[in-house]
Amino acid sequence: MWMRVRIVVWWSLGALFISSAAAQTTTGPLGEQFTRRVLAEKLSDPWEVTYGPDNFLWLTEARGYRVSRLNPATGARQVVLDLSKNREFPRYDKIPDSLDGGKPWPQGGLMGLALHPQLLTSKPYVYLSYIYRYAGADQPGNGSAPNYGGHFFTARLVRYEYDARAQTLSRPLVLCDTIPASNDHNAGRLLIAPVAGRDYLFYSVGDLGAGQFENGGRPNHAQSPTSYEGKVLRFHIEPDVDHAPSDQWIPNDNPFNTNRQSAVWSLGHRNAQGLAYAVVGGTGRLYASEHGAFSDDEVNLIERGKNYGHPLVLGFADGNYNGLAAAASHHASLPGRWHTTYPTISSEKANAALIGPSYRNPIASLYPLSNQFLTTVLERTRAHSPDEPTWNSEAPSSLAVYTGTAIPGWHNSLLIPALKKGKLIRLLLHDQGTSVASDTLMYFRGPVRYRDLALSPDGTTLYLATDSATVTSGPSEEAPKGTACQGCIIELRYAGGGLATTPPLAGKRTVSPEKALQEVTALVQRLKPKDQRVKRAGLPAAQQPVFDLLLKPTLTAQEKTEAERNAPALLTALRQQ
Repeated sequence: MWMRVRIVVWWSLGALFISSAAAQTTTGPLGEQFTRRVLAEKLSDPWEVTYGPDNFLWLTEARGYRVSRLNPATGARQVVLDLSKNREFPRYDKIPDSLDGGKPWPQGGLMGLALHPQLLTSKPYVYLSYIYRYAGADQPGNGSAPNYGGHFFTARLVRYEYDARAQTLSRPLVLCDTIPASNDHNAGRLLIAPVAGRDYLFYSVGDLGAGQFENGGRPNHAQSPTSYEGKVLRFHIEPDVDHAPSDQWIPNDNPFNTNRQSAVWSLGHRNAQGLAYAVVGGTGRLYASEHGAFSDDEVNLIERGKNYGHPLVLGFADGNYNGLAAAASHHASLPGRWHTTYPTISSEKANAALIGPSYRNPIASLYPLSNQFLTTVLERTRAHSPDEPTWNSEAPSSLAVYTGTAIPGWHNSLLIPALKKGKLIRLLLHDQGTSVASDTLMYFRGPVRYRDLALSPDGTTLYLATDSATVTSGPSEEAPKGTACQGCIIELRYAGGGLATTPPLAGKRTVSPEKALQEVTALVQRLKPKDQRVKRAGLPAAQQPVFDLLLKPTLTAQEKTEAERNAPALLTALRQQ
């Protein structure tokens, strides 16, 4: 069963980011109280934060290429590995475009980190993924292939050994150094999780942005089982006895092992930056959070050999992308109606049927927008509208499953950090863990981009990492204005309060025309002039005159009647933006 998840409540704490030194108390949407403290700041884009068996937080810095251990009690931090010399291209983000031709920094850099479950005993292994090579480094200009053919980077998956006495990582052993990467949609999350009682290493790889922006002419391989692009991969955490060294890290029972060994575990992914494992309802499950195209950010239940649809089905197979594609551009040299290598979707339902029994819908979508609205967004993008379109999405950057009991009502909840509007999203799971049981609850909202999340073993404390940079690309580039606490690790410790049970998923909310008029008038009149212009341009032509009425200081009786009649539809349309 899948759910269209509604937004019911959020909680803002923007003022709390003004001061970062002292602990402060904040209250969540259901009365939960947390103390907030900044443990570290001004890191070089922390990408991964993991609570280790040594009771330290392990961090990666995406642009700094450093791995650190952070003491959560004192905030003291020690670098255990510096990989900057392993990067075979310069810090393009620090070089003026006039000098390097506008060459891009990859999305991410040093990304995922996973700790062996026996790190402190017999298996002192730490697994890392990082981008090390750029094919365009020696090319003229910005290094892109011709006709928006893309930026070709390469990533490496490596196992290091941790020396607890020296507090360093050494003795690297390469698992795979041919993972395709890009300046967009690299995913990059690592996770150790069991299958049939044995631990494996899972790694998410995005579709590399193939079909959008500077990669708009790059072929998309998310549906090809022979490519690692747009996949979740599975590796051994220790080598097997296969003859070829590259095969020793690939399980022999992976689903797409045919003429050669393949790490592909599942396919049809766009940009799964969140991976989490939990036992829910007595069954171990692997979950992923994934960036949608324009709408429909996804939460997926990852299964062996299954296909999650991208770019043939976006979100649910519900038809809201029929006639559309996962991107659009104004570059007429690119193929198709929408000028992109992403295919035009004639019918999501037909595509799901064509994929067959292996197709899987997400268990939740944030949020399915209407075909009419999405058509307007793509048309404005194709026309290169001076007012960039906006749409309602979250840009989920990671994922955790809260299985503890310390915070009332949180047991078996998905926790999803978001980049786009600075919040932590909580979704309660049904007892079996295969569907969502609550509406969207939003916590810790502020002018930040949350990148990752870790939980203390006792379930009392959350640790959130925030970006240093304010933008990346596409839907996630809408950074909160006045971004605060850049490159931070923020501790949020539960201090009491909350409800013993999370309110269940509510039915569709019905708003009277009178109430809708009040809400939509307040919404429109709060907008700044530029935002009014952008929002108006995103409306169907028939709704734009009603929008204009709401900007007037007073309405005649006839105008009020007209506005009230159209207010519910206008409110719905504006909320999609």
